[in-house]
Amino acid sequence: MEITFILRRAAQALLPATLLLASCSKSDTPTPTPAVDTGKINVYHAAANASVNLKFLVDDAEKANLTYGQNAGYQTVNTGGRVIKVNVASTGSTANTQTVAVEKDKNYSLFAYASSPSAVTSLFVTDDLAIPAASAGKARIRLVHLGLGVASPAKLSTVVAGVADIAGTDAQFAGYSSFVDIIPGQYNIAVTSGTPSVVIANVADGSGSGTGTNKTYEAGKIYTVILRGIVNPLLAADLQPKAVLIQNN
Repeated sequence: MEITFILRRAAQALLPATLLLASCSKSDTPTPTPAVDTGKINVYHAAANASVNLKFLVDDAEKANLTYGQNAGYQTVNTGGRVIKVNVASTGSTANTQTVAVEKDKNYSLFAYASSPSAVTSLFVTDDLAIPAASAGKARIRLVHLGLGVASPAKLSTVVAGVADIAGTDAQFAGYSSFVDIIPGQYNIAVTSGTPSVVIANVADGSGSGTGTNKTYEAGKIYTVILRGIVNPLLAADLQPKAVLIQNN
């Protein structure tokens, strides 16, 4: 009887400690942090009137430091309202500020460009990189028109024996066309304007050099032709209107 009593008292003494440990274990379990929704933005320096390095900041966090003609590639940013600043890298002065809305799992491009000889503005564009079923086996292409002083609207055309417009690629200055389908293959594509179409700049190899005649456009790939530069004979040749090509996927 005495041994039984002692064991019972020992069990009663252990019970509160056991409950306390169980309670502590539950309260100390960390709560999982929910995943943050994100989208992606590619930034591009197309401001020929600011032919110095530009810094691109999202909510004051630097994302890229680019020379004229460079782009940073797609970078992840949180969804919601984001403030994008374009700063002169050497001085930190802000050339342009734009608040944009970023949605979950969507892709965007932001182009800094010369909206006047002395002003830098930014163009924010949604990049629909999904390939519709009807576009299977094809390439896709669009035009972004950022050529100050260049005729508007501009468009894309193939140049072989003659000039053949690519339907749906018309874009006004500071605007852009939708992505349209083209048959994969080698093309000499140019930015043109007017009726009949007159060549403004050849895409050629896509570097902006205007050299070469054909580039291979691959099935399943998505391309953007950017017309950048300023019509001004006093500027350096590289700052004159040029057509450059970036691949979006």
